[in-house]
Amino acid sequence: MNRIDRLTAILIHLQTKRVVKAQELADRFDLSLRTIYRDIRALEEAGVPIGAEAGIGYFLTDYHLPPVMFTNAEASALQVGGKLLAQMADESLRTPYESALYKIKAVLSRSEKDHLDELAGQIEILNPTRPQPYSDQLLYAIQGALVRGHRLTIVYRAGYNDSQTQRTIEPIGLCHYGIGWHLIAYCRLRDDYRDFRVDRIQQLAELSEPFPRQSRLTLQGYLDRLKQEQDLQEVVITFSRKMARFTHDERYSFGFISQEETLDGVRMTFLTQCLKTLGRWLLMYGNSIRVEHPTELNEIMRHYIQEMVEHYELPMV
Repeated sequence: MNRIDRLTAILIHLQTKRVVKAQELADRFDLSLRTIYRDIRALEEAGVPIGAEAGIGYFLTDYHLPPVMFTNAEASALQVGGKLLAQMADESLRTPYESALYKIKAVLSRSEKDHLDELAGQIEILNPTRPQPYSDQLLYAIQGALVRGHRLTIVYRAGYNDSQTQRTIEPIGLCHYGIGWHLIAYCRLRDDYRDFRVDRIQQLAELSEPFPRQSRLTLQGYLDRLKQEQDLQEVVITFSRKMARFTHDERYSFGFISQEETLDGVRMTFLTQCLKTLGRWLLMYGNSIRVEHPTELNEIMRHYIQEMVEHYELPMV
């Protein structure tokens, strides 16, 4: 990116927030703080009214860029984002995104509009494991509570026995993984942090009183703590080359972290919390795998195989 494009990008970035830290700009553009300081001075010398507060960041005092044009790459990314959002969000996010996309299309050139129209019919996001749909306003309501720092009351359906409980929670973040959205919150009922699947929230209401955010973990703090608390066990398995090709879509669900080619196949390393769950998945690969570590997994596999033999063994005639 040349300097003129970078200065324009910095100016646009400054308009996206009330206050922007220099380090944030340095991280985005992969520059030193010294270079960012020089760029800010260059914008000020060009007449852009940029305010600054020591230890806080930069802000625009009274300035707005006219509508900007999008490149084909930027517009295409927005089009693909809409396809993803249609699969991963509820109506409270899909409808505003579609409205925003129409406004963006309105300022595109004719060739860029044609590009998007052609692209729209040639991209599909297939997600057969999408969870059951949830209330069309849940994600928007949760976002509002997160921004305002308000408590929520929810009626939550447990996954293991379908029982329902009413809880007061203090939301700290939304996270999408596996097959859906998860609300991470401090649960007053359990007196600890909990991971709530959004599709299992039957009812939700925002309370008026805020909770003390400074006494709760941030979303990143929760995720960091979770990683430290997980009792993960390393597993090393060699797959035949023929079978290794069929593991790509599922192996990440079982803790896959790396692989290497060997003389007799593909050696894969997993980190898992449950050897039994991993073992059940490995059964489908039959004699095309070899468990190298730990030996405990071999014993688990033998137990499963013996169960199957006894289950399918024909009675003597």
